[in-house]
Amino acid sequence: MERKEHWENVFSTKTEKEVSWYQDYPKTSVDYITALHLPLDAKIIDIGGGDSYLMDALLDLGYTNLTLLDISAKAIERIKARLGEKAGKVTFIVSDILDFNPTEQYDFWHDRACFHFLTDAVQIQQYVAIVTNALHHKGNVLIGTFSDKGPKKCSGLDIKQYSQEHLRLLFEKDFELNGCFSEDHHTPFGTIQNFLFCGFKRK
Repeated sequence: MERKEHWENVFSTKTEKEVSWYQDYPKTSVDYITALHLPLDAKIIDIGGGDSYLMDALLDLGYTNLTLLDISAKAIERIKARLGEKAGKVTFIVSDILDFNPTEQYDFWHDRACFHFLTDAVQIQQYVAIVTNALHHKGNVLIGTFSDKGPKKCSGLDIKQYSQEHLRLLFEKDFELNGCFSEDHHTPFGTIQNFLFCGFKRK
């Protein structure tokens, strides 16, 4: 409940450009998704997407089977308002990721800057189990976290930094690593955050 209250407060008191993770266009994520050559009706879920512009970009590219999950109802209100009529083309789920019980299987799981807020080993393993349960047998994953050169806190909360090997080991039981790369994210405040993106494919 504390986690939910924190994020409801963030999205109730800050504009989209007053948060460090803001991007006017999520080029890295879009480029990764399009490089997979997924069909336009592929089931794509964005975890902790808040009011990011990934849904806008994917809708503009013609994707038709999109889901956004976020712990904050306020964040989802904001993206619905921005999308207008297009919001009807997206399934929205208000849930803590650790409470998510998928009722269908997805072709692609996207998470930029949600996973690293889970700092407890039990929660991390729970997240991996949820991903495994939610992915189609040929499903793909893209996880974007702070690297071991990135910040140690975000939005006033502790985060967990990751290396490529650490992420690989977490997911190795059911997923094959499909490439990793680091990227500097330039925040609206003029600071730089180093991210690690790793892709995985279901074995």
